[in-house]
Amino acid sequence: MKKAFRIIMVAFLIPYLISCSSKNEAVNPLNHHVIITYLTTGNKPTNSGTAEMLVKLNERLTELCNAELEIYYIPWYNYGTNYNLKLAEKDGSIDLIGTATDWLNAWDNANLGNFMPLSDEMLKTYAPKTWNSVSAEHWDSCRLNGNIYFCPEDNFTQWTNHGFMYRLDWAKEAGINGVHSWEDLTAYLQFVKDNKDVIPWDSNCSSSTFHAEGYIQSKTDYIIIDGVTSTNMIGSHRNDQTKVYSPFYEGKELVEYAKLMKKWNDMGVWPKNIMIERGGNRDNRDEFCAGLTGMEQHHSQTWYTTVYKQLQKNVPGADCGFFWFGEESQNLVYQTITHGAMAVSAASKHPERALMVYDLLRNDEECYNLINYGIEGVQYTRNSDGYRESVPNSKGITTNYWWGRNDALEIRDTQTAWAKFDEMCAEYNKYKIDYPFGNIVWDLTPVSTEIGNVVNVYGDYMANICYGQTENPEQYVAEFRSKLKEAGIEKVIAEIQSQLDAFNRQNKK
Repeated sequence: MKKAFRIIMVAFLIPYLISCSSKNEAVNPLNHHVIITYLTTGNKPTNSGTAEMLVKLNERLTELCNAELEIYYIPWYNYGTNYNLKLAEKDGSIDLIGTATDWLNAWDNANLGNFMPLSDEMLKTYAPKTWNSVSAEHWDSCRLNGNIYFCPEDNFTQWTNHGFMYRLDWAKEAGINGVHSWEDLTAYLQFVKDNKDVIPWDSNCSSSTFHAEGYIQSKTDYIIIDGVTSTNMIGSHRNDQTKVYSPFYEGKELVEYAKLMKKWNDMGVWPKNIMIERGGNRDNRDEFCAGLTGMEQHHSQTWYTTVYKQLQKNVPGADCGFFWFGEESQNLVYQTITHGAMAVSAASKHPERALMVYDLLRNDEECYNLINYGIEGVQYTRNSDGYRESVPNSKGITTNYWWGRNDALEIRDTQTAWAKFDEMCAEYNKYKIDYPFGNIVWDLTPVSTEIGNVVNVYGDYMANICYGQTENPEQYVAEFRSKLKEAGIEKVIAEIQSQLDAFNRQNKK
């Protein structure tokens, strides 16, 4: 029956495959078995769970498109550099590439010729379910010079906006009915310092960027423009998306933030030796989940998928709240739909088959479950309510498939606080706006030197600002801004403003 199905499928596709096949494929691209190599960021698994899953997955892929999947991992250490170097090789060793416009230089790699341009007809033929599920507007967000360069992960709900997780039960004990402002947070931390035998926030100084911009997002209508600097220093106003500016370079908020961080430092919110042991081995999240510190900083998603239930499991009676950056000003931007995306390597020998494999991973239920969860009955089971549970002592999988997840096929798991997720989504939906600059491909070439200089200045100064290591915060911020000016931040802002103006003029035609 399976063989017959495959024969029928191949016969149906032949007219399309003949007309759209590239020179790399035979007249009938399904008449020979191929290996499609998928590149992702993350450390290669050390157990056999992923390999066992791939055996099952490849049986299914062979049945449906006469191909199998291999995974190529870019380890997390120095991943940005190694990722770009691997893509630049263009030696035909990879086919599918996990990418992103906001953290994996997708547009830079498209401009450098590392991704294959994908015509509409090619996508309609070889990835038809994906083509039909993505709106015309979303496809346009993936175009450069008229060509599509990747498929967006636009059918998966995730919230990677940052904020602080805190002990809601401790906040209530302090007479604070939830933390909803930085003033509430400061009062909560003072209570923890005075009444609990823990360091209020046992940070290792690794998350300075996020709570600096988090304060600014909370006190203003600042929207980050993705992909200009890795330090998120350039953006616009939510209420005036035509003006480019940097609140790190102008405005009163950074000064107010620096003063607050000095206050936190004087309060003893973090360890006194935080700058000496910067990036040390402390794991604040593990400590928070064990009841050994009062606060953790990360994504909304980390809160509802991991921390909320883990804390309750480890500390009976504990409750975990989440104060999201921007809550005070109701300033919330939903991440770009290309926060995760899948490209095809420009050097792929089998681009049509690569698209067919991607279409199956994204839309075929059996393939989807295998690549995301593993083998049912071996690595996970479903309880009586249909929720997914890990099999105890099983060998898990590591595929880091963040480039084509699909809400329609997701299986909810028992570790996630789904009631909190649904509550949070209802609240976020009241305030969120879509990322407004997703259709703009910034050309950073004219200011690449200045951007590098500006980022270096940020690195020299920001940790001291974020952890209150300044005797005179106002003077220190002024010095920081003077160095930013010397580094060329005004030229960077002017260049991005010019490109935004040009895009807006063209868009009005």
